[in-house]
Amino acid sequence: MDSSTLQDIRDWLVDGARSAATPSEMMAECCARLVDLGIPLWRVGVFVRTLHPDIAGRSFIWRQGAEVEMGTVAFGFESSPVYRDSPLARVFEQGAEFRADPRAPESERFPILMDLRAEGVTDYLTLPLTFIDRAVHASSWTTKSPAGFTDAHLNAIRSLMPALARYTEIITLRRTASMLLDTYVGNSAGERILGGQIRRGHTDAMDAAIWLSDLRGFTPLSDRLPAEDVVEILNHYFDCQVEPIREQGGEVLKFMGDGLLAVFPFRRRAGDPTEVCARVLAAARASRARVDALEYASGGAGERFRFGVALHVGRLLYGNIGGGNRLDFTCIGPAVNLAARLEKIAAKLNRTVVASEAFAGACPESMTDLWTDLGEFPIAGLSTEQRVFGLRDEGN
Repeated sequence: MDSSTLQDIRDWLVDGARSAATPSEMMAECCARLVDLGIPLWRVGVFVRTLHPDIAGRSFIWRQGAEVEMGTVAFGFESSPVYRDSPLARVFEQGAEFRADPRAPESERFPILMDLRAEGVTDYLTLPLTFIDRAVHASSWTTKSPAGFTDAHLNAIRSLMPALARYTEIITLRRTASMLLDTYVGNSAGERILGGQIRRGHTDAMDAAIWLSDLRGFTPLSDRLPAEDVVEILNHYFDCQVEPIREQGGEVLKFMGDGLLAVFPFRRRAGDPTEVCARVLAAARASRARVDALEYASGGAGERFRFGVALHVGRLLYGNIGGGNRLDFTCIGPAVNLAARLEKIAAKLNRTVVASEAFAGACPESMTDLWTDLGEFPIAGLSTEQRVFGLRDEGN
């Protein structure tokens, strides 16, 4: 075993595995280097717990001669038999090394070892990856060598753990920061914040279609039902909108009680406002259908729901606004104010989808027959009345 080459691999990991652009590429290159060093690896896995609203953990699996496979596990996995009956559970919970020969009778109590035995694996090793905060993650190492891992192989693999843990921790922290920003402020805002746009007053102008919606009858609903039920209802209700919005290229900026603010940015190319408005309308109609189908069992009866959404296009300021050291990444401007006023008109007219004249006019010609002119309405703060349009299929 060439100790200088092994040290080179450790140094490469500590330096951020710069020749590998992604964690998958790092796994492939690291394992290839170890094989070249003489360690007969067959399958290597790295398993990392995550801070994510939907994903409990991620896995990266390298196999000899194959692409690195990335996977995720949902919450609740740690209570499943698959996890409880796995050697990885011992590593995560005890932070201790585990080694076994899949061919030995005592390995039969672990289903994963039986699967590896069927592949011809002769030695299985799991090692903890301990982060600076003492959180324990895991790695697994297998071979098909008839004699299993030698002491030299085992010592070489063990010696890599501090460097591999540091690399994994840094990548995990960066992914967590990006994911949390995406979750709480949206993808575009998250990218801007990570890119350094963090000072108060740092804003950009943006042309976009604006979506502002709220749930009808939310105040009496929240007064009538327990708070826990109201939270669950809101989560289901927002699910009805967020997926269609994101599918059509929109970005959810804020949840404000039962309200939702989203934007669909215009790109700098000809015809884009028309295309964007068509996608916004598709998202609005899909959301309407989902909310119409939404039902929540409460007190022996089923709660049904209605909502309203106002659509507008215009220029807005997008960036950091706040006081002291507390900032909010949001959008402001007359266009946002008008969308908020239009949403109130939607409620007054008992309509689900209403649009400004600017939005309806920006829709493709093929969609002009979808709209009906609802008339002109006074708008608080504006000197002139605004013409409002509604979908024909909602006509009373």
